[in-house]
Amino acid sequence: MDKPVLQVIVASTRPGRAGRAVADWVHGKAVASGLFEAELVDLAEVKLPFLDEPHHPRLKQYVNAHTKEWSATVDRADAYVFVTPEYNHSYPGVLKNALDYLHHEWQHKPAGFVSYGGVSGGTRAVAALRHVVSTLKMVPLLEGVIIPFVPQHLGEDGTLRPNDVMEAGADAMLAELARYSGVLGAMRQPAA
Repeated sequence: MDKPVLQVIVASTRPGRAGRAVADWVHGKAVASGLFEAELVDLAEVKLPFLDEPHHPRLKQYVNAHTKEWSATVDRADAYVFVTPEYNHSYPGVLKNALDYLHHEWQHKPAGFVSYGGVSGGTRAVAALRHVVSTLKMVPLLEGVIIPFVPQHLGEDGTLRPNDVMEAGADAMLAELARYSGVLGAMRQPAA
């Protein structure tokens, strides 16, 4: 049986962001776990314009090439990890835009969260994000990683230097993503 596809989605596009270093660490852990075919999806590279589709996403009548490409990318995943900072007690607008582009492609897939920031470590961003992913029929997991004061965890080379709590949180999240992606896979099959 093929391994489930896990997409680690980098939610920040800001120059100088810590998100790519955090996502690289998560992606590396996912690969090393052997549980997934892991893909890194960086919204800074996807470069979706502000939602410009004339039809509601639930109709899946996409007219733009960038939307069709985004649909194919998201559709091939069985699970997601959203790596997000916290901006003004929420998550970045570029992530909301990326989520809003699609509807069916997100459904019945587990979602894990790795958040980072200052003293709160991005917890308020994840709290806001949980409502949106639930509305898109994803299953948000409780297991995840919170990284407060993220600059303290970045090495001089710009890579993330995780502590034991972060490592344990990531391991627990990846294990649950693997379990849920298998169970939810049946719900994504066409009805007989």
